[in-house]
Order: sequence, then C-alpha cells, then structure tokens
Amino acid sequence: MSEPLSLTQSLRGTREVRDTYQVFRLTGLIDAFSESAFRKILTKYVNDGPLNIILDLSKIEFIDSSGLGVLVQLAKKAQEGQGQLQIVTNARVTQTVKLVRLEKFLNLQPDMASAIAQIAPPDTGKK
Repeated sequence: MSEPLSLTQSLRGTREVRDTYQVFRLTGLIDAFSESAFRKILTKYVNDGPLNIILDLSKIEFIDSSGLGVLVQLAKKAQEGQGQLQIVTNARVTQTVKLVRLEKFLNLQPDMASAIAQIAPPDTGKK
C-alpha cells in the first residue's frame, strides 16, 4: 500500500514497502528548492529500511546538480548497508545523469520490471 510523502509543492511522491525493498514514485522537480526535503525524507526512510531502494523518476520533469547529489548519497548509503539503489528513469533524467557520467554508478533502469529484477532476482527453484 502506498503512502504519500510530504515533500514540496514542486515535488510530490509516494512510498511503498515490499518484502525486501521500498519503492519511491516521484513526480515534479528535483532541484535546489526541493533538494532539502527530498534528502531529509528519503534518508529517514532509507535508515528505517529495507536498504534496497527503487526510485521511480520516470515522471520527473527536471533534475539539477543538487538532486543528483542526493541520488549519489542515497546510492552510497544503500551500498554501505549492503543494499542497492535502482533508478527508473526517463529521457530527461537519463540525459542529465549521463552528462556527469553517473549512469553506471546510479543503476539506471528503463522500467519498473527491470529495476525489480535487479533487486529481487527471479526464484529459479534451486536450493
């Protein structure tokens, strides 16, 4: 079940906790104005766990360097706790991330199914 996140007027989102990961679906702008609320709220939830995180940024209209900084911090935090950060992206977000050559570090994914597959590999039935 999704719960709304209290971010800013220009950045809205929801959070959903599943078995081994949490999904954040965001819409709007991740910029200098929303960066502080974005960082504070996502850091709190990451600390609460689980440490595997999927950020759905497919509906983000704009992201600037301050927003990218938060993504890098979240990726590092997840890695420190043996978790992963996967980012579902769109053309605009992908272009911005590629400009600063962070596409591999930030694990960009084309869709939610790909992101989930990276975090929760399919059960092969082998024991």
